[in-house]
Amino acid sequence: MVRRYLHTVKIRGSIPRGPISVIFMSTKVFSMYKKLLQLFGSQRWWPADSSYEVVVGAILTQNTNWKNVEKAVANMKRENKLTEKAVLEMPVEELQRLIRPSGFYRQKTERLKLATGKWTELNGKSLPLETLRKEWLSVKGIGKETADSILLYAMGKPIFVIDAYTRRFCKQYLNNEFKEYDEYRHFFEKNLPPDVKLFREYHALIVTWGKEKRNGPGEI
Repeated sequence: MVRRYLHTVKIRGSIPRGPISVIFMSTKVFSMYKKLLQLFGSQRWWPADSSYEVVVGAILTQNTNWKNVEKAVANMKRENKLTEKAVLEMPVEELQRLIRPSGFYRQKTERLKLATGKWTELNGKSLPLETLRKEWLSVKGIGKETADSILLYAMGKPIFVIDAYTRRFCKQYLNNEFKEYDEYRHFFEKNLPPDVKLFREYHALIVTWGKEKRNGPGEI
């Protein structure tokens, strides 16, 4: 997919088939991906042993750092509780104890049970992307970033995840700022081929860049 896209861009650069600004931005967005990949290497996201673990991580990572999520996930794995059945059936107090390291554990216990129920309902169903997104957004405590993370990394759907790092990256290197979450999402999706692996890697690389920038220059 990536190689075909590069070839298409080259042709369009010689024989424009659309607005020059759109063609230029498409190549710019993709070239920044290549620079990030060269600088940081493949991130192999999402770090999980199963698709359901991605769902768990997406809920637990809200308002905390990933190290705290890892501690909570390790607790669940150690007691063989990282399954849909276990999470749905275990008492609230037990789940709170297991995920306590992730912070806001009472709130996240409720959200995790609700998200697990939705996951068991939707997993394996052949539904349009927008329908799936609406389903996830209907779950209490799940916003667009969490929903899109689940769609991309757990369900393998071509949707670009936006976070604070992505907004900063877009402003600094792509000279674009938007007001709404979906404006950023559509910007990346319009300027990249709809490739799940590419979307996963690009988002992961942007997060890595953001963390490097926070701890140092983070220049590309």
